[in-house]
Formats: sequence, structure tokens, C-alpha cells
Amino acid sequence: MGTDQSERDKMPLDPVGRRISCGKERATVRYVGHVSPYEGLWLGVEWDNPERGKHDGSHEGVQYFTCRNPKGGSFVRPQKVSFGVDFLTAVYLTYQTNAEEVLNEEIFISSKKLEWFVVEEKRFENLPSVMLYHRNVNGPGVAGDIRKTTPNVQWLDLSGSLLSTWKDVAAITEQLDKLEGLQLSVNRISLTSDPWAHRQAFSNLKLLALNNCDFTWLQILECAAMWPQLEDLSLENNNIRELQRPEGVLQTLKSLNLSCNPLMQESVSRLSSLPRLEWLNLSNTKLSIIQLEDATQASTTDVFPALKNLNLDHNNISEWSMVNELAKLPCLVKLSCRDNKLVSSDGNPKTVNQMIIAKLGHLLYLNNSEISFEERKGAELDYIKMFGEEWLKAGGADQPSTALICQHPRYQMLIEKYGAPDEGELKKPEPFALKNQLINITFVFPDDADREPISKKLPASMVVQKVKGLLHRLLRIPPADLRLTYTSHKVSGTEFPIDSDLKTLHFYSVEDGDQVLVRWS
Repeated sequence: MGTDQSERDKMPLDPVGRRISCGKERATVRYVGHVSPYEGLWLGVEWDNPERGKHDGSHEGVQYFTCRNPKGGSFVRPQKVSFGVDFLTAVYLTYQTNAEEVLNEEIFISSKKLEWFVVEEKRFENLPSVMLYHRNVNGPGVAGDIRKTTPNVQWLDLSGSLLSTWKDVAAITEQLDKLEGLQLSVNRISLTSDPWAHRQAFSNLKLLALNNCDFTWLQILECAAMWPQLEDLSLENNNIRELQRPEGVLQTLKSLNLSCNPLMQESVSRLSSLPRLEWLNLSNTKLSIIQLEDATQASTTDVFPALKNLNLDHNNISEWSMVNELAKLPCLVKLSCRDNKLVSSDGNPKTVNQMIIAKLGHLLYLNNSEISFEERKGAELDYIKMFGEEWLKAGGADQPSTALICQHPRYQMLIEKYGAPDEGELKKPEPFALKNQLINITFVFPDDADREPISKKLPASMVVQKVKGLLHRLLRIPPADLRLTYTSHKVSGTEFPIDSDLKTLHFYSVEDGDQVLVRWS
């Protein structure tokens, strides 16, 4: 009995619900007591990593505690675990023994790199940022000591801590009056019964990262009343599936990261009422569609009124109607849509990018690359040619069908911008005599002023690789060193790239009378 009491004296007064570390693993205490038939005190714990466990909290038919995962629990001796240290003890241990390493660390919160402010003297009261990643912080310590010791902290990393409740977190942050950024990723923090009671503790908080914390969206909304000024919220890799509409909370939010959550795609539109949301990351969320709520055939919609930047990388998007839907967002200027299932008729990923550019007229950046004037013009002209036959069959300039307008909402606008393409450009080539398939091309050499232009008649079906072979014989320059572009006699002042050796001249819309510009390294 005395041994049991000695073990209890080494633990917090209320150990059930507390967080512990055991080696590199983290767990939550679910039971403290005896486990028959063994002697001594045991802790029943639920591991963050269920593969670390052995059972569901039962032993020999007795249920001592419960786990969400049937193999997520274990019994461990108290002396094998750590309940952590208070905030300032962690600061002393980290900054006195490892100061140079910590002060030189790069700070990342919500995928954004932060810079250390200049600190002339590395004293605790001058620290603008405190990095306590995996330092086993379990609470604030003596009341008021944090405010006295680290009063100027603006950025705080408590990821991988042993904090178990929002009350413990608030007891730390309420002493940091200048705190604007808080990293709380890789934690398991239980909900608070009264979030309004902790509102003052987070009153200046602008940025919060809760990645890998096993939260649902409903739990986030329940907590959100604590964060009245929050602008940037990162929730990567949680347990977020269904999204509910934020009512009266998160109305100041400008940036939201939901990457790596298995979202129910029909619920995404419930975020659309956030009035200030400018940046939304939905990458790797298994999305195949996004239907904008309340949007009809109108060209713009009232939902997502401020959204400028949207990340849809690594999803299952395959329908072009979804890209048409994005065209209704009035402020969208940046889109990342890599590694999806959108395809073009020619199977070329670059054609997919051209189609996205042509469909989204306000877009300035695609996949983190700025869209140049020439690139947009080329994409829109190619788009006109690509679907010109459909346009003619659907009524052409007289009265395009509703179906065509639905599939290509900007097509008529592009026709008005550039004019209708020649009918000869739109029809598929019919078999005819070899001499009629040949096109006159002039090769020019802009980097070699002394070299005379060379004119040749070539088949439109000739692949670029063979064109380079011809130029190799004429110029004695290795084909691998040749770089080709062309200018159209119909569009002055614009060079179009010829960047695939396996495509034909016809694929690039090189026509009779065009010039091919030849450069080499």
C-alpha cells in the first residue's frame, strides 16, 4: 500500500485525462489503479498511435477503460512514463542548454516561414518567439511567472506537448499579451465546456495551427469562440469529414488550410459564407467536384466573396464542369490544380493547363506560375480552335446552343475578343494529294543576324523530332541543343512554344506562311 501511495505522490492529483510521454510515443491516461492479478499501480493509457497498443482497455474479461481503437490501449507502470514539465522549466531547459540551435531554427507555422526578430541580448524577456516543439510542456507553472519572464513573445510553438485541456493552454497564453501566432499541432486537447471563458486568453491571436490533432470540424466550431481575431487557421491531417456552416464564428478568417482531410465534397460549399476568406487549401482531400452553393448560370456568385487563392492539388477532379464552376468566383486569381484527373482530347498535360487558363479569365497564376500575356493569348486562341467545330455545329455566331454555353461559358466571349476562326482551321483534314498537305515554313535565326532565312515545304504531319533532324543536317547543330518557337502570320508579335519533340507541326497549329524561330545553346 505504501508503494502505491509513493507512486501516486509522483503523479498529478488528477492523472486521468492527463497526457504522458513514453519514449517517443504520446498517450492519454484513461485509468489509474490495480489490474488483477498483478500487484502494484498501473496506468491504463490510450496511445495516439493505435499500433503501439495491445487491447481495448480490458484484461481477462474486465473492462478497465475504453479506447476508440480496439488495439489502442495498454497498461504501463507509472515509473515508465513522464507527465512533463511546466512552461518555464521547458524554456530554461531549451534555451539555456541549446540556445544557439533554437535561436537559429527556421520557424514554420501553417506552412509559412517566420523570421526571428533581432534580439540584441538573448535574455528571456527579449524573446519574440519561443520554440518548445516536443518539449513535454504540461501547463503554466506558478501563476504570473510567464508574464514576468517572457513578456514579449509573439510566436509560440507548443506542438507535440503534453497539454491536455484548453484551460491549460489558456493559462499560458493569457500571460502573453503580445501573442499573435500559436503552433499547437500534434496534440490531443480535450474540448472546453465554456469556450467564452477563455476568449481573453486568445484575444490577439491571428494565426493558429492545429495540424494532426484529431479534431472534427464541429469541434473546431465549438472552440472557435475563443479566437475572436483569428485570420489564419491550419487544420491539416485531422479527422475532418463533414463541414458545417460557421455561424457567428471564424468571421475574421482570411486563410484556411484543410489539406489531408477526407472531406465530404458536398459540404465544402458550407464554407462559402465566410466573408473575408482569401486563401483556401483543399489539397489531398479526395475531392472530385465542388458545387458552389446558390450559384446558377450567372457568371459570378455571392459565395466565397473574397476568395483569391485556391489549392486543389492531389485530388480526383476529372470533370471540366468543375473548372467552369470556379469561373464564377469573382476574386479568384491564383489556382493550383496539379495531380488531378483532368484530361484533354490530345492527352497532353500542357493542353490541360491551356484549357484552365482559357476557361478562367481572371486567373493570374496557375500552379504557382504567373500567366504571361502571351501565354494567355495563346491559350485562348488554341481554345477557340479546339472547340470550333462544336461551336459551328451548335449554331456558331447566330445562336449557340444552351448545351455549348454550359460546357464552354467563355467561348462566345473569346469569339468576340479575337473573332471567329476560319472554318478551314476547324475541320479535320481530309485525305488529299501530298502536295496539298505541304505547308510553306520559313526558318529564321534571331540570335544569328548573319544567317539567311531558310524556306522549306514540309508536311503538317511532320513531328518536331524530324524537323530538328532536318535542321541538324542544314546547320550542323545537335538536335538536343535546338529550341524552337513559331510566329503566326495571323497573330503579330507573339511567339508560341514548340516544346515536345513527339508532337506534329499540325498539333502546334503551325500553318502555311508561318515562321519557325530557331535558337540553340
